[in-house]
Amino acid sequence: MRMNVSNFSRRRFLQTSAAMLGAASCAWLPQFAAAAGPDPSRKRSCILLWMAGGPTQTDTFDMKPGHANGGEFKEAETNVPGLRFSEHFGGLARQADKLAVLRGMSTKEGDHQRGTYLMHTGQRPGGPLNYPSIGASLAKAMANRDTTLPNYVAVNPGAFLSGAALGPGFLGPRYAAATVGARGNRPTGPQPIEDSDQLADLGVDFLSLPPGIDQDRHDARLALWKQQQQQFLSGHPSGAAEAQATIFQSAVKMMHPEAASAFDLSQERTEVRESYGRGTFGQGCLIARRLVERGVPFVEVTLGGNGLGWDTHQNNFNTVKRLSEELDQGWSTLMTELADRGLLESTTICWMGEFGRTPNINNNAGRDHFPDAWSCVLSGGGIAGGQAYGKTDEAGMEVTENKTEVQDLLATLCRAVGVDPTTEHYSPQARPIKISEGSPIDQVLV
Repeated sequence: MRMNVSNFSRRRFLQTSAAMLGAASCAWLPQFAAAAGPDPSRKRSCILLWMAGGPTQTDTFDMKPGHANGGEFKEAETNVPGLRFSEHFGGLARQADKLAVLRGMSTKEGDHQRGTYLMHTGQRPGGPLNYPSIGASLAKAMANRDTTLPNYVAVNPGAFLSGAALGPGFLGPRYAAATVGARGNRPTGPQPIEDSDQLADLGVDFLSLPPGIDQDRHDARLALWKQQQQQFLSGHPSGAAEAQATIFQSAVKMMHPEAASAFDLSQERTEVRESYGRGTFGQGCLIARRLVERGVPFVEVTLGGNGLGWDTHQNNFNTVKRLSEELDQGWSTLMTELADRGLLESTTICWMGEFGRTPNINNNAGRDHFPDAWSCVLSGGGIAGGQAYGKTDEAGMEVTENKTEVQDLLATLCRAVGVDPTTEHYSPQARPIKISEGSPIDQVLV
């Protein structure tokens, strides 16, 4: 049954349907998304696929076949003539017409933490001001007030690098990311699918009421807390007190059944979950799809975060093969499902890490840190796919055409999701700061 929701607001539709369908609401969600997706007034979303550790461009999207730096992998054709990827990207190769590969990225930060901060904020670390991540900035600009869900969600971020780089900076805790992590005893790093017969268990802790506390009792406790908190804030106005109240209120909102159900992957059929891959990245991509179809504007999903998986100083090719297969399955399935629901044209996907890796192979069959010339990829809504923008020399050592800096990348991402990159946010000192000082790359935008 095709559903016509053009005469209803999203909130009105959800309220009416919830009364009729209750626990079976997940059955109509794909139909609703497919009907609402093409609506030009529908809110846009962004999914950042973060590759912690720095992925090797010469073994993924900018291969150098026939050169000594080329390595062990073969270059494979895609559905776009002349555009070639690694042989381990079979799913993405079939959707290359939706991908724009930026092969001319160049930065000056070869340290993991500094590079992670730079790529997330557009700013070099170390100054007096703590800048917001692009997730926080876009969550503020695209905030969806029709949902109890947070506007910025980070799935399985690595503990080592997730601090200030993913933080809200001077925007404050209202725009901080809600974190989804792995639960139970299952390892959280990238794993070969054949080595496990389990699906990674991802979720947010403490979303359900404790035993013995029903909804009425919970509501009474919450009303008492609000009364006491308001009295305290009126007598103790401070940033710390306001921040604590904001964090608590955000947590309470996520306990709402509509919000909590978004993170419950048991509502998905087993075959759907397996199509994304059994690991934390694949299941994270599935959570991203569930959040986007519920109106969340920004979701970040990390691959390799807990052990800096892409930091392949040793044994590069075995590790990258494993990571590439996990990436390909999760990312390609995410795009397919978004397209099937009519949501890909309103969802922009960005693939990136903190830097690239040396084209030359070291004595340990690995590749080292290399910020000089590397790749990022944009796909989905607002992106003119089926192309490579920028070029490196035959050895992969330097950018020879269309060098791209991080501010340009972030400006392009903003424009793709319909946000003016010159939008200004104000620091605590009332200093206006643009989301990005860069120039959008018109050639990869539609």
